[in-house]
Amino acid sequence: MGAIKVLLLLILAVILMARDACSSLSGLRVELTHVDSHGNYSKFQLLQRAALRSSHRVARLTAATAAMKDAASNSSSTVQAPIHAGNGEFLMDLAIGTPSLAFSAILDTGSDLIWTQCKPCAECFSQPTAVFDPTTSSTYAKLPCLSTLCQSLPIFKCGMSDCEYLYTYGDSSSTQGVLASETFTFGSSTDPASVAGVAFGCGDTNQGGGFSQASGIVGLGRGPLSLISQLNLGKFSYCLTSLDESKKSPLLFGSLADLSAGAGASAVKSIPLLKNPTQPSFYYLSLEGITVGGTRLQIPSSAFALQEDGTGGLIIDSGTSITYLEVAGYRQLKKAFLSQVQLPVADGSDVGLDVCFSTPAGSSGVEVPKLTFHFDGADMELPAENYMIMDTSSGLMCLTILGSRGLSILGNFQQQNFQILYDLKNEGMSFVPAQCDQL
Repeated sequence: MGAIKVLLLLILAVILMARDACSSLSGLRVELTHVDSHGNYSKFQLLQRAALRSSHRVARLTAATAAMKDAASNSSSTVQAPIHAGNGEFLMDLAIGTPSLAFSAILDTGSDLIWTQCKPCAECFSQPTAVFDPTTSSTYAKLPCLSTLCQSLPIFKCGMSDCEYLYTYGDSSSTQGVLASETFTFGSSTDPASVAGVAFGCGDTNQGGGFSQASGIVGLGRGPLSLISQLNLGKFSYCLTSLDESKKSPLLFGSLADLSAGAGASAVKSIPLLKNPTQPSFYYLSLEGITVGGTRLQIPSSAFALQEDGTGGLIIDSGTSITYLEVAGYRQLKKAFLSQVQLPVADGSDVGLDVCFSTPAGSSGVEVPKLTFHFDGADMELPAENYMIMDTSSGLMCLTILGSRGLSILGNFQQQNFQILYDLKNEGMSFVPAQCDQL
């Protein structure tokens, strides 16, 4: 009885520590850096790299929904590790422990777990900063297996009462270790904000070629393990700068997340967030139609609908650059652009895109049809640079939208220079045009 009482008191202390740490925090600002921002790449190279990463990511995301469908229809009791999104396009700087160790992590709105590599590493990938050593931190604590957050993990087991986890990312990429709590520090060096008792994965066995540009992942999904859920601030917003913009993109939490007042309240549009029980971390939107130029496309109403088996639907995702549309809708969109753009069709296979055109020599801009996404509750009218990218050196102009099967994704190219607010409390998403490099 004495051991059980001590264990229950420890669990209560961890819960209270996490709650009290976040209760005094009302807002937070973090700067996001694009993964290719320091690579000195041309615009064409940036597009190539983003398209390649997007193809890998969409494969993981569609694999995740397919795995959930299979799990739901499989009556076998065999336990399998769920598949998560993994990787992303933006890095956030943070620090862990006391004394703190600075590192950068991939921001991922398609998963929940916060994790970094930890010593002693049984199997770790090469990372740009030192690997975290929990023995050097006075605020590190392993979470017990009976803790609520441990029970929230998709796959875990109890080892010596510690919570051991496995989190997989769709291919051979995974992280495995112990769920623990630590003090995390966010924000700039001149205005840091420290939060105690943040649960994270302390990974000692980690595999994944796509993780090496950072030292872990910060999940920003809708589940209890994600950063936004643990901060308990209810909402966050980001404003992504253009692909070739050198300035960082702001990520805002809580009271700082409200949309820019300078745009005027009438410019703000809101749409509901949908839930998919088989993929509860993803942010689903109801896409009802698409207009190209002045023509509303004849797309079947079922093309973007979320199906009862968990497949279909459209998610908004910061970690995928290219927008992917279910093939029944994409075919109509492709046909519309090919008929409305009065330019020679070009081969875009080198850049990884499907619809490309040759622009006249010396031209700095070409008129293209307007593109509007019709969501339940609001229309998103996109500026041309959010769906057509032109490389002046080669004269190639490409549509940054591709076809997919099983899941549609609103990518971050289409989100550029919109401030986008995720309101988890009210289950809604709002957006407004903004100059992200000036926020």
